[in-house]
Amino acid sequence: MKKNIADISDIKIFVDEFYNKVRNDGLIGPVFSDKIIGDWQPHLNKMYAFWNASLFGVAGFRGNPFARHAPLKIEKQHFDRWLLLFNETIDDHFEGDVAALAKQRAGQMANMFLLRLQQVNGNGNNVVV
Repeated sequence: MKKNIADISDIKIFVDEFYNKVRNDGLIGPVFSDKIIGDWQPHLNKMYAFWNASLFGVAGFRGNPFARHAPLKIEKQHFDRWLLLFNETIDDHFEGDVAALAKQRAGQMANMFLLRLQQVNGNGNNVVV
């Protein structure tokens, strides 16, 4: 039976599984593995803090996610895959309002990043669906 996302332990479940999928994905896996060499735990720790802040307002995340992604050679297809894997991971384990909020926030973030990257690179206005 699925449950709602309730706390940091649930966040760790979906973050760990999501990034396991990412690492094994043929399209977006190489983008991450080119930047995260060796130990993934520091990145995972940042993602736990990011989602804890995003979903529950818990202080602790520091960083500028867009600045970390801006230099990457990523396009709409990468964001589409990222969002597909993220939503699939949430749906595999969770349901309810916080699970829906996580998917909504991920979609908003993907759209915002893609639009900002397109502005920086002078590309069209495609958004993630």
